[in-house]
Amino acid sequence: MKEQASSLYAQKLAEKGYYRLAFDPSYTGESGGWPRRLASPDINTEDFSAAMDFLSNEEQVDPERIGILGICGFGGMALSAASNDPRIKATVTSTMYNMSENIENGYFNSEDSAAVRNAKRAAIAAQRTIDFRTQDPRRAGGVVDPLPADAPWFVKDYHAYYKTLRGYHPRSGNSTDGWNVTGCASFLNMPLNAFIEEIETPVLLVHGEKAHSLSYSKEAYSHLKGDNKELLIIPGAVHTDLYDNLAVIPFDQIDAFYRKSFD
Repeated sequence: MKEQASSLYAQKLAEKGYYRLAFDPSYTGESGGWPRRLASPDINTEDFSAAMDFLSNEEQVDPERIGILGICGFGGMALSAASNDPRIKATVTSTMYNMSENIENGYFNSEDSAAVRNAKRAAIAAQRTIDFRTQDPRRAGGVVDPLPADAPWFVKDYHAYYKTLRGYHPRSGNSTDGWNVTGCASFLNMPLNAFIEEIETPVLLVHGEKAHSLSYSKEAYSHLKGDNKELLIIPGAVHTDLYDNLAVIPFDQIDAFYRKSFD
């Protein structure tokens, strides 16, 4: 939600002199669309371009000096947008997830097989039939609560953010009842970052050294071309540190990256 990590980043960049826009993705929060809590590699990439449409027509904004910043799953969407919309002059991702890879292969590639993917497709297809009949899409459930003692350490990190006063928001699926069960279907056959090697504008990938998701930024970095790419790994930081830990998020480096990119 825009009231969570993105608003913090927006506020800190505003303090450094940027005109900034934080928004709820389509189908979530205060943005429109039904069914609610739908995620899509196409629609959520388009969300960034829709923001570019708006900002490019604001009097206070130089359309040749607009950058984007995507956090967690929307870091992957930001890279997708940058590969498709040349109006984006600089891209920052923070603690980035490639949601296509995650949904296709599972955490740590634990579900990387045709049989598992076909089982997912079958379950999603069956749920779609039910959702159409009931007109009440089933939710997948947010971050598990109460937290099991044997929960993976990265789930504990998510719980500490989404399920506590630190990051809870009533419009957040991760804080409440989750995303639609059927909403991840398109990620199974629409890879997000198929053309990121063709991005011609600067990209900064920021990730925590101890984040379970670090491999996504490392892989993206390996595909980016030219000398306008940077991978900034924050020592000791876990995935959710880059949501809101002001002692960890490198706002000065992000500021310097944007200013260098716009010169």
